[in-house]
Amino acid sequence: MEIERIKVSTRSREEMVDVTAEVRRAVTKSGVKEGVAILYIPHTTAAITINEGADPDVCADIVEGLAKIVPERSGWRHCEGNADSHVKTSLISPSVSLIIEKGDIVLGTWQKIFFCEFDGPRSRTLLVKTVKDLQ
Repeated sequence: MEIERIKVSTRSREEMVDVTAEVRRAVTKSGVKEGVAILYIPHTTAAITINEGADPDVCADIVEGLAKIVPERSGWRHCEGNADSHVKTSLISPSVSLIIEKGDIVLGTWQKIFFCEFDGPRSRTLLVKTVKDLQ
């Protein structure tokens, strides 16, 4: 299976962008009915996560909570001004795996997939690799 590349444009330094619909389209396009979708962010200051998508305050709380845990200015050694972004990316993770069942990704009732920007605004890429169940 080929890797699907999804472009994500962010508008602020830190934000969470719902990419669920784009991932669903990539999985449908792959033709995989049963298997796994691997989502990967090939950037050192962006990540991917799954969390509640019904209430936008959840994303705001995550961004604000990470800012409290990993402040932007905290005497970091990395001199490019984005050291906190690298730490946040490591905490959240640049990849997630999802089960594909009946041609669609399996998510809980309130779950959405979020691209996490920590050093924007930027034009980014989300990679989606689908793997067919070998049974």
